[in-house]
Amino acid sequence: MFNSVLTLLSVEQIRRFYDAGFWRDETIYAEVRRHGERTPDKVAVRDRLRSVSYRDLLAAADRVAARLHASGLKPGDRVAVWLPSRTETAAALLACSRNGYVCCPSLHRDHTVGEIEDLLKRMRASALVYETGYGADSHRHSLLDRTGGIESLRTVIVLPPLAPDTAVGPLFPELGSGVPADCGPQRTDPNTVVYLAFTSGTTGVPKGVMHSDNTLLANTRAMSTDWDLTDSAVLYSLSPLSHNLGFGATVMTLTTGGEFVIHDLPRGASLVDRILAVGATFMIGVPTHAIDLLNELRARDIRRLGAVKGFRISGASVPPVVAAGLLDHGVIPQSGYGMTEAGSHHYTRPDDAPGRIIETSGRACDGYEVRIWSKDDRNVALPAGEIGEIGGRGASLMLGYFDDQEATESSFNQTGWFMTGDLGRLDEHGYLQITGRKKDVIIRGGHNIYPARIEAPAMRHGAVERAAVIPVADERLGEKACLAVVIRDGHEVSPDELLVHLDQAGLSRFDMPEYFLRIDALPLTPNGKVLKRELVDAVRRGDIRPLPIRFRPEASAGAAGASALDKSASAVDGAA
Repeated sequence: MFNSVLTLLSVEQIRRFYDAGFWRDETIYAEVRRHGERTPDKVAVRDRLRSVSYRDLLAAADRVAARLHASGLKPGDRVAVWLPSRTETAAALLACSRNGYVCCPSLHRDHTVGEIEDLLKRMRASALVYETGYGADSHRHSLLDRTGGIESLRTVIVLPPLAPDTAVGPLFPELGSGVPADCGPQRTDPNTVVYLAFTSGTTGVPKGVMHSDNTLLANTRAMSTDWDLTDSAVLYSLSPLSHNLGFGATVMTLTTGGEFVIHDLPRGASLVDRILAVGATFMIGVPTHAIDLLNELRARDIRRLGAVKGFRISGASVPPVVAAGLLDHGVIPQSGYGMTEAGSHHYTRPDDAPGRIIETSGRACDGYEVRIWSKDDRNVALPAGEIGEIGGRGASLMLGYFDDQEATESSFNQTGWFMTGDLGRLDEHGYLQITGRKKDVIIRGGHNIYPARIEAPAMRHGAVERAAVIPVADERLGEKACLAVVIRDGHEVSPDELLVHLDQAGLSRFDMPEYFLRIDALPLTPNGKVLKRELVDAVRRGDIRPLPIRFRPEASAGAAGASALDKSASAVDGAA
């Protein structure tokens, strides 16, 4: 039986959400259908080979719903979607929202066939939408050879890889064309589970996050209002649709009647040219995407990115240097904080001061609250300015974890706040600064070192492209901080130079890293978060060996003195 207990969500809370307008009696399918009836020929979803209208997208969704209904699926049954970023994912979601099925698209490209088989069994999937030849080991294994061993599976919809010859005709060619006669009863309850997403699992086994139409729509309504995203928006998502960020962007765009552009460029193609060609007005991605975009803009000496006005950056804390770089190119970054469990609930607004945009993750959106709690006692709230664990509650919060009531209940404190495991602080105006993960805190001889305090200034060095701080075990002190960096092409920087830079940026000498690691690339999750656990494990096994380093105040003082002399000499030269 499907476990969809609404843990800690009371009737009173639901009533408040409805009274405030955060929740409404309308499903995702119903909202998109309304736009489709008003502007049926408008482009709903675009990829590099196809432009699909609202009429055709909804017709495809109805055909999928009809196939699933004819296969005996009932409301609450899970529909797994293992696809690259392509239009059919949006159609599958709409089919599930129409009939009350649960869409699970968080099956990623780097999953193996064996891992997908395990996830299908774990969620007890009733249907699978699958592209042949997709996955990390598709050259050796086929998921279709394994489906016979999945007892819950009733039907499989197979898609060929997207190519010029397969991009013509209707979506889901095996389902035919036109509007089917019997799609099944249309669901009207927006409070049952419609979306199942497995977390990226940076610290352990992924958990299945359950959302309803209303929890998803509460977040997208708030963001689209705050950023004036209407039916004229052309939203370009750099995040894959298998990730919550890209999935949420799909929901937001289609339920506001805009145009959603899928990022499916072949390797080596120009991102900037694609953005300009489609006329994008807003973008969504993770810091890695923003860094790559800025690198291309600078390499080509492009100052303005066409019609793009905003860029939502999530998935990991936005390095201040990246936010500042976007502002320099006329793009307002939406620096934000969120998670699969609660959506993109915290972000800066277009009219925020540049300092707020660069240095903070903004304020909570309408319908969501954030409070800081003691790291030692999650039931003790902290005043503004103090660092503690971030807790939240509101209309966009998940319904619970799939088949894991214990994990669901243990995620909340005594007063019903969802505890994130992230550390941060709020200022007196409600702006949030992220300082790291609770489990990421490095404890050096009883002193807490927060990785974000080192990573942010390290990223401001011109030679550093990415930075991550991890713990290295120490017999005497317990842990020491190791700074791992990816150096930009054509640049060099020594560990001592970085330490001087950190000192001059204001980092306390008590927080200085004591190990240095230069690597070609940081290991990342599919949504762009750094897999620090992999680095820690590699160091522990001896696969990589960090270089011991030591901050010397006299070196920093010497550098500062030399800098002052240089400036003085320049002034004298100028006067001459």
